[in-house]
Amino acid sequence: MLTDTVYVRLRLVLLGFAAVMALVVVQLVRVDFGSHTVTYFRNLSDEISQLERDFAPSRGRIYDRTGELLVTNDIQYELGISPPYVLVPDDVVNTLSDLLDMSAPDVQAAIDSDQRYVLLARPVSAEVGAEIKRLADLGDLNLGGIDLTPIPLRSYPGGTLAAQLLGFVAYNLEGQQVGYFGVEGFYNELLAGRSVHGLKRMVPFEVEPDPAPDQGTDLFLTIDRDVQFLVEVTLAGAIEQYGAESGTIIVMNPRSGEILGMASWPTYDPNHYVTSPPADPANPAVSGQFEPGSTFKVLTMAAALDSGTVTPQTPFLDTGSIEVGGVIINNWNRGGWGPVDMQGCMEHSLNVCLAAIATWLGPTTFYNYMAAFGLGHITNVDLAAESPGRLKLPGDSDWFDSDLGTNSFGQGVAVTPLQLVTAVSAVANGGTMMQPHILAGVQDGGSQHATQQQVLGRPIRPETAALLNQMMATSLEAGEGSQALVPGYRIAGKTGTAQIPTPGGYEPADSIGSFIGWGPVDDPQFIVLVKLDRPSTSIWGSETAAPVFSQLVQRLVVLLEIPPDDVRHALQAGN
Repeated sequence: MLTDTVYVRLRLVLLGFAAVMALVVVQLVRVDFGSHTVTYFRNLSDEISQLERDFAPSRGRIYDRTGELLVTNDIQYELGISPPYVLVPDDVVNTLSDLLDMSAPDVQAAIDSDQRYVLLARPVSAEVGAEIKRLADLGDLNLGGIDLTPIPLRSYPGGTLAAQLLGFVAYNLEGQQVGYFGVEGFYNELLAGRSVHGLKRMVPFEVEPDPAPDQGTDLFLTIDRDVQFLVEVTLAGAIEQYGAESGTIIVMNPRSGEILGMASWPTYDPNHYVTSPPADPANPAVSGQFEPGSTFKVLTMAAALDSGTVTPQTPFLDTGSIEVGGVIINNWNRGGWGPVDMQGCMEHSLNVCLAAIATWLGPTTFYNYMAAFGLGHITNVDLAAESPGRLKLPGDSDWFDSDLGTNSFGQGVAVTPLQLVTAVSAVANGGTMMQPHILAGVQDGGSQHATQQQVLGRPIRPETAALLNQMMATSLEAGEGSQALVPGYRIAGKTGTAQIPTPGGYEPADSIGSFIGWGPVDDPQFIVLVKLDRPSTSIWGSETAAPVFSQLVQRLVVLLEIPPDDVRHALQAGN
């Protein structure tokens, strides 16, 4: 038997061991769960539960002049998993394997990953994202760890409607939405808003950027959706009817410079630019250059009248040819018309007469007027990728004395469709060219701002414009462009048939048929250019573009609520 002394000693030993063990436990607790370690794990948790990233705002929407929506934003998602936050793997695996084109083992492998974030799918449709949110909201499943990141998607409800005018949006190499061409390209920064760098908290289905990005600005355009639709339908019909390769129609208000409709063919659907990219996404109305042919004669006659070189009654003997700079110039039919005046020159669209007028003006005066009309320079329209055209001038290495004669009737000079419309609009608008524009106003938050109309130039006097306005109306009624006439309305205008240049000459058989017209003559409210490239049924603009103009304007005056001349005059007399 152990003595009391032995018991006492044994207890002391056991108490000593207990004390040592207690010290070890205390030390372990201090090492594993002390304040430093708690802070470490809290910081680690924060690193996992929030990510630094750039937040892009919703891109501004685009409307027509009446508030009809043209461009808006849709949503897709990037779907990933944050493995540390997956609490019930079976719920996550079953849900995602059912909704995604992924097997259960693949989802499980992502959950078992040692990464803090695993990308599963991009993009995921809005419908799939909405279903995941719905299931999470029901509360029957624990979907913690699933991460849905919104991906903005630009949407064009009208499909091809105004596609080349609007442009499109694509992602750049940094994953940012960027506008290209048209309105999207020109006003990209305004539409895009201001991105911010902040924290994304890994709370399922609830991503609140901190700080919040500035939203993109909404734009209201000058185009009328109904007019735009009319322009596109008319152009598509003309392409088919006349077997043209391509074409452009522009409708503008000459008083304000507002573009009411603008379309080119072929076109594309900006909703599908990735899967069906256009051969040329640029807008030919502002970027495509062509030799205008006889429509250019309006500008040559304007210069001659304004400078006092001629009057409508100035006589001219047309022999059918003229030599300028060593080059023989002939009329379109290679015939001579004998004695005519300036009115007759325009009615019969005589190349020889206009070439003679250019020589009377002389190079300095002629090219000064053409520059005043804006030729050879961009119009500064608010659409991306505008081209300046080309107006060769004396002193240029490729300008020759003969160019003075050929330029007078639109050969050897290159313009864009919008340049031509803008220049001729001075005749319709009392000698004043207004700045062409597509933006009517902006809405930024609660503020609205309207675009101010601006004068682009005054190339001719009001008296000259009024005189030429009447000349062009009379020549249309009596000349080769009569198919452009609109019942009930007096219209002014000019046909054009232009050769297509090639290296070393011109294409022998193909042409560009065009017509530019405006009205009503006593109160012009629209100017329209119809341009058809390589029509197969006829090379002449008088037989292709002119009737298309008439067809379009007969419906345009209804949309613009312009009464026939006799009704309008009666209403004005009554007031």
